[in-house]
Amino acid sequence: MKLVGLFCGGYSSEFEISLKSAQTIMENFPKGYEVVPIQVLESGWFVPENSEKLPFSIENMSYSTKGKERKIDIGLVYIHGNPGENGKIQALLDMKGIPYVNSNALASELSFDKWYCNQFLSRFGIPVAKSLFLKSRNEFTAQEILGELGLPCFVKPSDSGSSFGISKVSKAEDLETALDKAFDEGDTVVIESFLKGTEVTCGIYRSPSGLVTLPLTEIVTENDFFDYEAKYLGQSQEITPARIPDTIRNGVWEVSKEVYSLLQLKSIARIDFMIVNDVPHVIEVNTTPGFSAASLVPQMLAEAGISITDFWTQIFEMELAKTK
Repeated sequence: MKLVGLFCGGYSSEFEISLKSAQTIMENFPKGYEVVPIQVLESGWFVPENSEKLPFSIENMSYSTKGKERKIDIGLVYIHGNPGENGKIQALLDMKGIPYVNSNALASELSFDKWYCNQFLSRFGIPVAKSLFLKSRNEFTAQEILGELGLPCFVKPSDSGSSFGISKVSKAEDLETALDKAFDEGDTVVIESFLKGTEVTCGIYRSPSGLVTLPLTEIVTENDFFDYEAKYLGQSQEITPARIPDTIRNGVWEVSKEVYSLLQLKSIARIDFMIVNDVPHVIEVNTTPGFSAASLVPQMLAEAGISITDFWTQIFEMELAKTK
């Protein structure tokens, strides 16, 4: 039986969310595989076993238990942020010759960075928000930023997969604080114009029968936007299926397929949109979307009548087909 190493945790503010996602996946794992969680911390990588934390060797891709060394055969990276969602662990697995059930390192890194991803997609005619990119705190004056993008606008860490550090700026005097908050979370920052419309998100994955788009979820947040509290602490309505006309829903599905193909993604992805005047604009691409019991993708799967175990069985069958 193949041993699957499920990498979880990570170095971002969403460490605990990743552990919850991993727990849901392990509870619904495809038959025919053995899975072991590998908790990734800056202090070291560990396999939790009973009350112990067994050291995981990055060099050998293995750990020792009861006097026996166990090396993983397959990787499944489910870290929301660094060093998983940005492709670093995927690159390591490539170098070690271990197959994995994720988008590859390049696709993961490109989709992870909000600025570079949206600039890439816009070159292919995919609608995105107007934006500015900041490599340093003082790259643009407040007057230049607001003159280019207006108010309200969004300030986000560009190179972070976290929901932390994002602000909606409605008053000019709040811009400085928003920039400080974003640069505390990431090394680069993107500022985007405000898109007024209906927010929806689409789960999409490859199956042996082709690309599968899941029922859309509409996001109605009690906060100014879909921030950490709205996403994880229940301060939003997540309505599946989204309350939009079939023609617009079909349009979102088609754009999702185009984005997935352009970025050469694999496995599950969740693509967030704002529908403005019936036109879907891409907000963000997530290659490691939340997968706790309350997360959006499991909600979509339930609406589609697909069990979580059947879903991961399709993923493993598709993404590991060439390694058998």
